[in-house]
Amino acid sequence: MPPTFMQALRARWQSADSLVCVGLDPEPARFPVRFGGAAEAPAAALPETGMSASSDAVFAFCRDIADATAEYACAFKPQIAHFAALGAEDALARLIEHLHTAHPGVPVILDAKRGDIGSTAQRYVGEAFDRYRADAVTVNPYLGRDSVQPFLDRADRGVVILCRTSNPGAGDLQDLVVSGAAGRGRPLYQHVAETIAREWNGHGNCALVVGATWPQQLAEVRAIVGDMPLLVPGVGAQGGDAAAVVRNARSADGTGLLVSSSRAILYASSGDDYAEAAARAARDLRDTLNAAR
Repeated sequence: MPPTFMQALRARWQSADSLVCVGLDPEPARFPVRFGGAAEAPAAALPETGMSASSDAVFAFCRDIADATAEYACAFKPQIAHFAALGAEDALARLIEHLHTAHPGVPVILDAKRGDIGSTAQRYVGEAFDRYRADAVTVNPYLGRDSVQPFLDRADRGVVILCRTSNPGAGDLQDLVVSGAAGRGRPLYQHVAETIAREWNGHGNCALVVGATWPQQLAEVRAIVGDMPLLVPGVGAQGGDAAAVVRNARSADGTGLLVSSSRAILYASSGDDYAEAAARAARDLRDTLNAAR
């Protein structure tokens, strides 16, 4: 029987000695020149830039980055919108198949942030786990438990739930003070963290998204959820402090984190050394994180 997402993640933390999650967010306008006309498939226009990229070029670029960074990665995280906006869903499917084949020990998280009523959520489960064969998927909890339950029921797969996100406007709603069962007021994101840890994690397959841009909130969430894994975006291009993330949010054994970096790794170079530069960026982030452990 294949390992569950959580088993694979824990094994990878140890075997790779890394907390780095490599985000795969293709932006053709930032691809090296060699990918401008790399394939014969019909080009998918990118409206905001006027640039186009074929599905084959999208796949080839992401594959090269993944192959170059795999030894430094505890997980890969392709972002579905970056593929879908290009009409490159087939490239996403091919990429995940390649990751499973070439790097079988590295779990794949589909960053989709799904959340809908139960019957539709079940379709999203099929999309993430059956169509794309991801090991885990990101979801939005704000429609309530029934919208997440179909994901939770797949005990072998990971459910990575938004808690305190890294974007500037996160506090508009996530910091609102709410009253829990005990009647005490606290920020909504803390209520979300406790609810998931105590009530939704019956299969032990939940993780939380908490942004690197909020180190104090990371510490607060870690205190609430114990050793539950935290996916931490916002290091690199968004300005999060990698060392502060580890100091505030590592678990008792020094792991418990998937520190996600996308643009700083993917686009470390726009020249022919793009893959080597990505590998260096991933290695440097791994070393920074490990030094803080």
